[in-house]
Amino acid sequence: MVSPGLALFDFDGTITSKDSLPDFIQHAVGLPAWWLGLLKISPMLAAYRLGMIPNHIAKEKLISAFFKGWDTKSFHAVADQYSGTKIDRIVRPEAMKKIRWHQARGDQVVVVSASMESWLRKWCERNKLDLIATRLEIQDGQLTGRFSTKNCYGREKVTRIKGKYNLSEYSDIYAYGDSRGDKEMLSIATIKFYKRID
Repeated sequence: MVSPGLALFDFDGTITSKDSLPDFIQHAVGLPAWWLGLLKISPMLAAYRLGMIPNHIAKEKLISAFFKGWDTKSFHAVADQYSGTKIDRIVRPEAMKKIRWHQARGDQVVVVSASMESWLRKWCERNKLDLIATRLEIQDGQLTGRFSTKNCYGREKVTRIKGKYNLSEYSDIYAYGDSRGDKEMLSIATIKFYKRID
């Protein structure tokens, strides 16, 4: 009997047609607050685009600008609503078709994302997918604006995958990604797809 494969899917840009981070923030705070917030942190964003601030710092500052101090229950309610009713709008049909193909084969299918676990969890549960993602820090029932894990990007994706799965148990390891943040994950795959889903 052939053992099942492990199928690793990046989320933003691979499963989806757009980045869920700005999409979620707009859903959570509304467009006027979104544009005002971007204006306030525009110097930081400019520094990021110039390569002066690394990805994980820029993302944490973006999250902090909009959500620091939010009540955890309120945030999770908004995140669950987005995950349950909004994500499907930006999901690529061809990606879902490939996910279902892997599931029909009996493969272990995992979403491995630098986005927040908060707004991906319900969608993954509904579609019977495992999830590895970045987590937000909570103190005294509020978001601190910081991450409680490393940003699940680049090498951290591989570290988190290997921490959860014994790769030697799988007949094949498939990986699907679309950006440089996925290259390390793609490097551990026996079958890899970069910027395409066949």
